[in-house]
Amino acid sequence: MAQASAAQDRSARKRKPDSLSAKLPDETILEWLRQMQLIREFESRTMQAYQQAKIGGFCHIYSGQEACAVGTIGATEHEDPIVLAYRDHGHALARGMDPKACMAEMFGKLEGCAKGKGGSMHMFDRPNHLYGGHGIVGAQTPLGTGLAFAKRYQWEVMEKGGKHVCLCYLGDGAVDQGAFSEAMNLASLYSIPVIYIIENNGYSMGTAISRHSANSDKLVMRGQSFGIKSVEIDGFDILDLYDAFKPLVDECRDLQRPAFVDLKTYRYQGHSMSDPQKYRTKDEVDEWKGKDSIAALVDYCMNDRGCLDEDGWKAMQKEIKDQVMEAVEFAENATDPVPAEELATDVYANPQPNLSPTEDYHHGVRNPLL
Repeated sequence: MAQASAAQDRSARKRKPDSLSAKLPDETILEWLRQMQLIREFESRTMQAYQQAKIGGFCHIYSGQEACAVGTIGATEHEDPIVLAYRDHGHALARGMDPKACMAEMFGKLEGCAKGKGGSMHMFDRPNHLYGGHGIVGAQTPLGTGLAFAKRYQWEVMEKGGKHVCLCYLGDGAVDQGAFSEAMNLASLYSIPVIYIIENNGYSMGTAISRHSANSDKLVMRGQSFGIKSVEIDGFDILDLYDAFKPLVDECRDLQRPAFVDLKTYRYQGHSMSDPQKYRTKDEVDEWKGKDSIAALVDYCMNDRGCLDEDGWKAMQKEIKDQVMEAVEFAENATDPVPAEELATDVYANPQPNLSPTEDYHHGVRNPLL
């Protein structure tokens, strides 16, 4: 069945020679494939390290959703800000974070992107305009709205730089948070160029979306109720995703207005590494794996584009495995944070004298990986 579906997908794409994705150079498509496979391999080694107790705290795996991060980020400009929820490793890598900095952060090491203070849920990479993963459900939505407002203000009032959009990612469970509704209300009122991307994998932790959200099959109504352009997109096929998402990004950038995207996807692993997954069956997971986005893109590159062969795919996989293993080795050998030296560093953007009678808040040494 999965093979027949893949064949139908190939035929559909051949009937769309004028699609945006069809016009992209082979190098772009192959880079997307490399990024998606990098995320998949990175997450595999992350799970292994977590099981070996080298990574602590909560850890949320992105496997299965790779096309969402790579496809949406691939439709933006590098200077467009991004803000995330806590399933954030994939987005960080797709935005260009060094895998060493990403893995070291999860190991709690000083060379991590946040000097080991944030861990798995708080990837932050200012040079790549990635403004953090956030652990409080829905808390990133007002921040994303603010980032987009700031970019519009810089362009329109301060006359600095060009037009930008902000991508604000959240899970389907966060659509019921009050802060999200408040953020959409402001975005609509002030025409703020933020795109709210619901990575709708069907489950809020262990609760199916039909059990926690009203009109769960019509999430676009949430955005429409605030007068925001709202669309539903297949997030499991990176080519269809790009074809639908790129025009939306361009429109929001040009008109400086918000959008709402219900991005349909699925996660192969549990909500977190401690999730026993009793709320779904193995058959359900296997059915979704039969539609795997990486396998579909490999098939497209080999059979439709002819830009990849078996040897090339094997070589790419080996290169990525070596890169990720190098990141793991780097993280294992990186510096453990020294609380006496690092506890009071990088807490405030503008630390003032005498902020605390017990601590001298100041900026720490910059991470050379960033």
